[in-house]
Amino acid sequence: MVKRFIDPRAEFLFVPVEKIDEVVKKENAIPYDAPGVELGHKGEKCSFDAIIVKHKLTDPALLGVAKIVRGADTGKPELAPEAPGLDSIMTGMSIVAKDDFEAIKNAAPVYDALYNNCKLDLLREKHKGELEQMDRKQRREFLRNEMKER
Repeated sequence: MVKRFIDPRAEFLFVPVEKIDEVVKKENAIPYDAPGVELGHKGEKCSFDAIIVKHKLTDPALLGVAKIVRGADTGKPELAPEAPGLDSIMTGMSIVAKDDFEAIKNAAPVYDALYNNCKLDLLREKHKGELEQMDRKQRREFLRNEMKER
C-alpha cells in the first residue's frame, strides 16, 4: 500500500531491531513497525494506522483496510469481520516465506483484494436502492463498471 498511495519508488529494508538506529542514520531510512518509532503501534492503533495519519490519507476504502489490519494486528478481531481471516492468511504466508521481501510480495494481492472489497462495500452502500432492483448478473456488471470508473 505504501507504493500505491505514498511513494511508488519506496524501498524496504529489513534489519534486526538492534540495528534499526544504525541503518536509519546510514540509509536515511524511515523506521516502521518497531518499538518506539513514529510509524509503530500507539495505544489501540497499529503501524498501518500511523502511516495513514502521517501521510494524511483519506481514501475511504483505504480507511476500511486500515480497520481490518488494525483488528488483525492488535488482537482485536471484533473490529472487522475480515480481521481474523487476514491474521490467518498473513501468519500462514509469513511462516512459509523465505524472507520478509517474499512475504511482502506474496501479501500484496491480499491487500489489493481487501482494498477492492472495501471499495465495493462503499459502492454497494452508495447505490443500495439501485442494486436492490437488479438481478445478480446486473448487479455484478453495474459494480464492475463502477469500479472501472474509480
